[in-house]
Amino acid sequence: MSQHEQEDMRSQLEEATERRVHHSVPGHDDHGPLHHHTPLHASDEPYPEDVLARLTAESAQIIARYPQKRSALLPMLHLVQSVDGYVTGRGVELCAELLELSTAEVSGVATFYTQYKRHPNGEYTVGVCTNTLCAIMGGDQIFDEVSEHLGVGHDETTEDGKITLERVECNAACDFAPVVMVNWEFFDDQTPESTKKLVDTLRVGGVVTPTRGPSRVCTFKQVSRVLAGFTDGLADEGPGAGHASLRGTLLAKERGWTAPRPESQTSSEATPEGKAGGLSAGLHDSTDADAREADEIPTSEGVKDVDETTTSREGEDS
Repeated sequence: MSQHEQEDMRSQLEEATERRVHHSVPGHDDHGPLHHHTPLHASDEPYPEDVLARLTAESAQIIARYPQKRSALLPMLHLVQSVDGYVTGRGVELCAELLELSTAEVSGVATFYTQYKRHPNGEYTVGVCTNTLCAIMGGDQIFDEVSEHLGVGHDETTEDGKITLERVECNAACDFAPVVMVNWEFFDDQTPESTKKLVDTLRVGGVVTPTRGPSRVCTFKQVSRVLAGFTDGLADEGPGAGHASLRGTLLAKERGWTAPRPESQTSSEATPEGKAGGLSAGLHDSTDADAREADEIPTSEGVKDVDETTTSREGEDS
């Protein structure tokens, strides 16, 4: 392929990507709940020298955590997003160079996970859970009303670059359904009205406080840096679990409930052999535990319960 053809193809890819960024029919989600299968947004503009030096130095810190260089790819892609706001072509090339991978290998990973963005992302990613429980508790309605309110669909960004709206397959907070996340911070027990107020506050630069966790929401770039492994000091701020999550444990404690134990309890004390081998006290590993008896066994008449086959055999013997 000639240089002219390469430049023409690159230009077409950039134009196609730009058409999909910041574009939506208000209130209509053309693409459904899937992440856009857009190509990586091309960026041939090199990093400024100071930015490149910082990226290289911080990449070296990330790489030093792993026995093999290539294992550092995931956090390094987050590091790229902390600077560019999405995975750029120049970011892919930097990762490939420092990790001694091909750009195809890096791109294959970057286009596999939805947390890596293929086009410019908003300052805040607002993820509305529309999985089963959240959906029936109002998640679908929240997404539809917020989508219409913002004029964007799934994985699309408002024209001011503030909000990228997403459907999320489970926010891992079912006891607070319906749940919305902003840059992966929890906003529990949401309604269409509270979520619209939330995004409006974010768009004007207001401060919003998650239901649990830190007292504020960081930007997408700031969060990407944390995901790359560079702490912002907010990890232990605020409550990690809410009342609904703890209710079962508190109720059991109040009423003296305990989990049932099998009659033949396996000792949790380390055996002499285990102590000699430097093993800590604990239960059997799954590989050396005794096999459980089968509840059902196959017979010529089909699968039967063990009790049925035992009774049948006793009848034959008699």
